[in-house]
Amino acid sequence: MKLFSQDTKVQALKAAPLFKGLSRKDLTALARVSEDLEVESGTVLCREGEIGQEFFVIVDGKVKVTRKGRRVAIRGDGDFVGEIALLEEIPRTATVTADTPVRLFVLTRKDFRHLLDENPGVERKVLLALARRLAETSSDPTLA
Repeated sequence: MKLFSQDTKVQALKAAPLFKGLSRKDLTALARVSEDLEVESGTVLCREGEIGQEFFVIVDGKVKVTRKGRRVAIRGDGDFVGEIALLEEIPRTATVTADTPVRLFVLTRKDFRHLLDENPGVERKVLLALARRLAETSSDPTLA
C-alpha cells in the first residue's frame, strides 16, 4: 500500500545522517525500494538481541526505544531507527515499539545491498556518514 509520495520519502531520507552526502538520484533510488507501513500503538518494530534486517523512517507518530527494559529515547516524525542493520548482520541494540499509531517506511538490508551493488559510490558516502554518527554518539573517548 502506497502511503507516501516519492518526494516525501526522499526528504525524510535526506534528513537521516546515514545518507548525508547522497545525491537526489541516490535518495530517489533508496525511496523506490522502500515499503510503506502503518502500525498500531504497541507494535514492536524490532527487538533487542534479534538480528536486524531493516531500517525504519518514521513519518508520523512516536516510537519508544528501550534497552534492557528501560526507556532510552522517544523518536518521532522524521526520525529513523535501525540503520546499523543495513550494513551488518548483528543483534539489535534496543527494542523499538510504537508508542502511538505510526506511519513509516522500511528499507530492508537486501534491497539496500542490491542498491549498493548497482551504485558503488553510494556505499562510500554511507560508510563515511556512519563513521561520523558513531563518533558523535559513542561514549568511547577513543572514537572522538
